[in-house]
Amino acid sequence: MSVIFDCLHLLGLIFLMCSTLRAEPNVPTPITCRTRGVDLAEARAVVVCPPNCAPQQLSVYGSEVYASVSSVCGAAIHRGVITESGGPLKVHRLPGRENYLSSLSHGVKSQTLSRWTASFTVSRLISQPMEVLGESSTAAFPRPGPVKKPLKKNPKKAAQNGNKDCKVDIALLLDSSYNIGQRRFNLQKSFVSKLVLMLRTGPEGPHLGVVHVSEMPQTEFYLKNFTQPKDVISAIKEMGFRGGNTNTGKALLHTVESFFSPENGMRRGLPRVVVIFVDGWPSDNLEKAAMRARESGVNVFMVTVAKAAHDELGMVQDGNFVQKAVCRDNGFFSFTMPSWFSTNKYVKPLTQKICSVDQMLCSKTCYNSVNLGFLIDGSSSVGDGNFRLVLEFMVGITEAFEISDLGARVGAVQFTYDQKLEMDFNEYTDKEAALEALRSIRYMSGGTATGDAISYTLANLFQPHEASSSRDFLIIITDGQSYDDVGGPAQTVKSEGITVYSVGVAWAPQDDLRAMASEPKESHTFFTRDFSGLEQFQQTIVKGICRDFNEAQ
Repeated sequence: MSVIFDCLHLLGLIFLMCSTLRAEPNVPTPITCRTRGVDLAEARAVVVCPPNCAPQQLSVYGSEVYASVSSVCGAAIHRGVITESGGPLKVHRLPGRENYLSSLSHGVKSQTLSRWTASFTVSRLISQPMEVLGESSTAAFPRPGPVKKPLKKNPKKAAQNGNKDCKVDIALLLDSSYNIGQRRFNLQKSFVSKLVLMLRTGPEGPHLGVVHVSEMPQTEFYLKNFTQPKDVISAIKEMGFRGGNTNTGKALLHTVESFFSPENGMRRGLPRVVVIFVDGWPSDNLEKAAMRARESGVNVFMVTVAKAAHDELGMVQDGNFVQKAVCRDNGFFSFTMPSWFSTNKYVKPLTQKICSVDQMLCSKTCYNSVNLGFLIDGSSSVGDGNFRLVLEFMVGITEAFEISDLGARVGAVQFTYDQKLEMDFNEYTDKEAALEALRSIRYMSGGTATGDAISYTLANLFQPHEASSSRDFLIIITDGQSYDDVGGPAQTVKSEGITVYSVGVAWAPQDDLRAMASEPKESHTFFTRDFSGLEQFQQTIVKGICRDFNEAQ
């Protein structure tokens, strides 16, 4: 008997490969009981299973979504798409996943599998039945009577490039917990499908992936898997309900750490967005995951549906979970819907928020992810009036950046023979306060020991600062010859990953300026005869900092 089944399996595979070359897409291709998902050549296939598959020892892994090593017919019986009598069905290939769950359904016991490289789902085929493999058939012969003209096929729609005004990478965290339940889970999928259409995903527009929020987080598909709206919607439609607690914090941390990567389709330089859907309230704490998201440059939106009733408030672990989860607690990153019914009116406003790239305050950019350190010559040759021009030069550069507790930071050291830490990176996290502090620095007057000042700045401004993903920049401003060596200390600073710009005025030696500056020297070294000429370098230095930042990403 085993030999007979092996022969049937081989013949079925040969027939399947031949059929894919000549068969119409909607004509079911006969397969055997042992044909697996991985054996199908097409991402979307229409097949027909023979009868009496259920009594055999069929290998089926998963529930609703099956590992590609599963028997297609076995999965179809398990899902209830066909019976033991066989019949036609549709098979849809999906990306691999983790945690294929075991269940007993329609007489077939599926098995667990921790991980597999590809998956598939099965669904009913609404069409005229076809004879199954092994039975006699007259379906191939035309019936007597007039020949009908073949129907014209609709031309295939051209692929959409996407909304170029909404170039963002999006992770949708869908509530798949017991809180939402199967019925509302399906309503959520319907709403998200409308959102995908409104976003207009495409190669040159937004890219989108989905992560389950349940007991354990599970990525359904990544940014790289689908770009066309119809494919994204089809993948969402095939999603199965998981159950378990609403561990939103776990899902957010999983997304920040493993979802956004070039290997998974993340595009460099574009905003990364997480949209969390919560039906009710989370089961775990979001604060740590949300902080990690902000530090990583991820913009978190929270969509809450059906808030806790008054008598349910005691079950809510943290009543301020929305404020703690979102990128900024300013109203822009939070969104509320009263229920999953009549949600059409909410699709457009949520889309507009997700596509507002200029308001993505948590995106890592050169403007909000740098530490700007200024080293200022306060020697006697500068003079008080020119020193004011130096301070305004620093303010002009700083104004271009988003100074905040989660954004860019600014610090300053003044030097003569001695050094003074005028402000460290943690002292002013409000932009206006930081600018006022720069303007208020008092002129010291004295000699010029630039080398010692560079070493002091490294030890007292940069090294005490907490390690972060922000990039460090040092702008040295001097007007004369240093009494000590500058090359050695500058090299030490650069070896610590700090990019150095040197700005010289009047009698500052070109050799010293080039020795201090980072490579390429031409774009990191500036010189002017008069202090009034400093202003012309402001925008050039800002653009240079952004260029250095982007090249390092």
